Amino acid sequence: MMRSAAMFRAVCLAIALSCSGLVVPSVARADWQKIQESGILKVAIYNEFLPFSDNGAGIDVELAAALSARLGLKLKLLPFTAGENLGDDLRNMVWKGHYLGYGPADVMLHVPVDNRLMAENDKVTIFAPYHVETVRLVRSAKTVPAFDGLDALAGKRIGVEKVSIAAMVMLGEGNGKFRDNVRIYDTATAAVVALKAGELDAVLANRSEIEAVMQGDAAFPLHDVSFQRLPRSGWAVGMAVRKDDVEIARRLQAAINEMAGNGALKAIFAKYGVQVVKP
Repeated sequence: MMRSAAMFRAVCLAIALSCSGLVVPSVARADWQKIQESGILKVAIYNEFLPFSDNGAGIDVELAAALSARLGLKLKLLPFTAGENLGDDLRNMVWKGHYLGYGPADVMLHVPVDNRLMAENDKVTIFAPYHVETVRLVRSAKTVPAFDGLDALAGKRIGVEKVSIAAMVMLGEGNGKFRDNVRIYDTATAAVVALKAGELDAVLANRSEIEAVMQGDAAFPLHDVSFQRLPRSGWAVGMAVRKDDVEIARRLQAAINEMAGNGALKAIFAKYGVQVVKP
C-alpha cells in the first residue's frame, strides 16, 4: 500500500543517495553525539501497514530494531498514521515534529527514494533504499483458471485497497470497464484474505502484501500486469533524516549495506513470507 497521496508520484526509477565521501559538518556530528548520549534511536514507522508495521510488529519494526542495535542504541518506535501527503509525513516525523508534540524521529522508514519527492522536500535527505515494491495481480486459479491479460477478469470480483495506487489504476483501466466489479477494502491485506476465503476472484495490490498472506500458495498465482500509469520496475523505498544529519545518514547507510550483504535483510523479509527485491 502506498501510504499517502504523494506516494502516487513515487513511481520513477529510484536513485540511491550515497553518503560516502560527504564532508560531515560539526553540527551533524553534534546531532549524532546527542543521539549517542541519549542511547536511543527514534524511528518513525507507519501504522496499519502490514506486513511492514502494525501493532509493534512487521518488517520495518524488525529492521528498525536491527539498525538501532548496529548503531549501539536502544530502539524507540514512533508509529504514526499517514497524513494527506508525504510532505506532511516528512514534516511531522522527520524535520519539525507534529504540532501536538509528537516527534520528530531520528529517522523515518519506508520513504520512496524518488527524485521529485527529494526536490519537493529539501529539508530532508532520502537515502538507503532497502526494497523495491511492485504492484501485482493475484488470482484464484479455481475461478479464473487461465489468465492472458486483464480481459480474463471480465465479470470477476476484483479487490483493491482504498486510496491506493492499485485502486487508482484498476478503477481507471479501460475507461472504467472493470469499475462495477471492483470491491474496495480498508487494507490490501483484507482484500487478499477475502480472495483466499473465496469472496473474490482476484486482487491487485503490492507484491509484498500479497506474499505475506499467500505464502506461496500455488492455488493463487501472481501476475505482472502492465498499466500505462504504472512502471513495471516498481519503486524503491528507503529512509529519511533531517538534511543536516549527515553523520546519522552515513551510519544508517553503512548498517543497511551490511545487512544487505550478510543476508540479515533477506532473513527479516523472509520471516514474513516476503522476498526482498534489491534496488
